Amino acid sequence: MTDRTDDKTDFKKTLDGYRAQRDRFRLVDVPDMRYLMVDGHGDPNTAPAFTHAVEALYPVAYKLKFASKRELGRDYVVPPLEGLWWADDMDAFTTARDKSRWDWTLMIMVPDWIDQSMFATAVEQAGARHGPARLDDVRLQALFEGRCVQTLHIGSFDDEAGVLARLHHEFIPGQGLRMAGTHHEIYLSDFRKVAPGKRRTILRQPVAAAKDL
Repeated sequence: MTDRTDDKTDFKKTLDGYRAQRDRFRLVDVPDMRYLMVDGHGDPNTAPAFTHAVEALYPVAYKLKFASKRELGRDYVVPPLEGLWWADDMDAFTTARDKSRWDWTLMIMVPDWIDQSMFATAVEQAGARHGPARLDDVRLQALFEGRCVQTLHIGSFDDEAGVLARLHHEFIPGQGLRMAGTHHEIYLSDFRKVAPGKRRTILRQPVAAAKDL
């Protein structure tokens, strides 16, 4: 995770896990990574907790970026927002799209050279003046995904169902695999600014060999 371009690391260009093509499912081995995380539940379009989670993550992420450049001489582009999504009944997520029943974890990746002390300082600084409502819920945690399948979706989030159906019921079993982790989305477009039809989102699903049951 330490490759550089023009003295500023852009992980979307240096990490294979941030690469995907539309209409192509690709197997990728994702290394263990660490993220700023905030958990929540409910419809992301209406649940205040979702907006508050986004508002808490970004100030900490930028405090870490500035500290890394100032203290370590290592500058980087703040990675895109990401999300883990699930429901007790996954049909509520992939078929019925009952967003009120969704659970989620919003995340922003943190470089491996950032330590716990820098994280704690960043949280303190982010809360110095009228801190975000959910700042105390932000944590720094590792995520272990390993072998995954991913593709690029262009368009509204509500149009993902068909892609996910092909991924879950055709490609994954066709490769002798099974789903083994939580649905993961990487928002290459800022959904607060980009029109729904133009949003670029990586859809990722961790997998394992079907025989490993």
